[in-house]
Amino acid sequence: MDTSPHTSPLYQRLAHHYRGAIRTGTLAPGAAMPSVRALTRLHQVSVSTALQACRSLEDEGLLEARPRSGYFVLQPRRARIPPVAEPDVRRALDPAQYVGVHDRVSRFVALSEAHPAPADFASTYAAPAAYPAADLRNAAMRALRRDPLLLVNPVFSPGDPALRAAIARRALDTGMRLSPDEIIVTHGCTEALNVALRAVAQPGDTIAVESPSYYGLLQVLESLGLRALEIPASPKTGLSVDALEFALQTHAIKAVVAVPDYQNPLSSVMPDADKARLVALCEQHAVPLIEDDTYSALGRDDAPLRALKSWDDSGNVIHCASLRKTIAPGLRLGWVSGGRWQARVRMLRYAQSRANEALPQLTMAEFMASSGYDRHLARLRRVLRRQREQTADAIATHWPAGTKLSVPEGSMMLWVELPDQRDGQAVFETALAQGIRVAPGALFSNSNRFDHFVRISCGAAFTPDTEAALRRLGQIVAQA
Repeated sequence: MDTSPHTSPLYQRLAHHYRGAIRTGTLAPGAAMPSVRALTRLHQVSVSTALQACRSLEDEGLLEARPRSGYFVLQPRRARIPPVAEPDVRRALDPAQYVGVHDRVSRFVALSEAHPAPADFASTYAAPAAYPAADLRNAAMRALRRDPLLLVNPVFSPGDPALRAAIARRALDTGMRLSPDEIIVTHGCTEALNVALRAVAQPGDTIAVESPSYYGLLQVLESLGLRALEIPASPKTGLSVDALEFALQTHAIKAVVAVPDYQNPLSSVMPDADKARLVALCEQHAVPLIEDDTYSALGRDDAPLRALKSWDDSGNVIHCASLRKTIAPGLRLGWVSGGRWQARVRMLRYAQSRANEALPQLTMAEFMASSGYDRHLARLRRVLRRQREQTADAIATHWPAGTKLSVPEGSMMLWVELPDQRDGQAVFETALAQGIRVAPGALFSNSNRFDHFVRISCGAAFTPDTEAALRRLGQIVAQA
């Protein structure tokens, strides 16, 4: 799918033009946008197209409509809040430093289950209304009508051929050239990561990961008896390739796991030059590179992100992906392409859990092959972009001075640094007792380097209740 500005809908192209003008300062905060009438004349578009473009920018928090005056450029409230600091890439790396993240996660889960939270800023899913429930339901019904025995017939182990073909076609958008035979359907990305790690490493081996890193990955490593070597990651550009290069010279690293696009929890995106260098570096050192692709589709419509595997000519990259966050959390589908370890990945996956159920696969295959898939992603991106801006603005307004955050162009989470090294775990526990749930930074490392951070999800609809919860959360941070 070509989603460049030249092939996007006309109103999106117009919005893209003025979004750039706002971000570069050509249209400064407080400046008036050209009137709708002027836009129609300047760009030879209809009144409807001009209005759609302005409303799209308004949804993003870039414009405000003033009665009888037109649209004006907003001064984002979050302009007053500094970004999260860059990591110190010179610090010593220690794979032996191990606190036991599983205990932390178990405590987090137990407390969350014991205290229901109406305001949930810890879950990294969009609201159910943001997903294509009707389209998926209709696709499932059609699949059952076509094959009434679908639920009682055995299932093809590597995955439904139609789904693997649809995935292969969509993978082209990120620069990957995969045949359907190179794709194995899994129960989400977590299973894909499990089999990828088991294919290339043995208990006791050291695996390089980003720091901070998704706690689910740290749990997987712990469960497999693997040691995590935490490599500093920038909140803007992700994994430090310089730090990894040094680590590869000084440590016996068996594999590298990287999340190049909208990393959890940072929401960072690696520049293409760093991606290409990372792939080449791992190939040079004969170290397998495992790519976790869960959120890359949640970026900008006009800027599809290239996968690490698009630079892989030798099969040294194992690509693991999820369809849960972007399309259907309830179907629990993911996939893996094992590169030179494809046969072993396939065997381990078969031994671990056999095949996925047929109905979810056929449902997803039909939806991914349709134009509804593109419409859904465009809508989901708009929704999340608006919610990110609203959440960031609320934090900038209601949280104490010294709070820091970086707002990404995609994803559904914000990584927030608390002022004065305040304890994120204490904030989590106090807030949870008041019906507000966040993810404390201590979950995302085996060290204590991120104890003064929290991860805030922007997946839920932003309502007055949401802002009230963020205001109360700011008060809790101030008192921590």
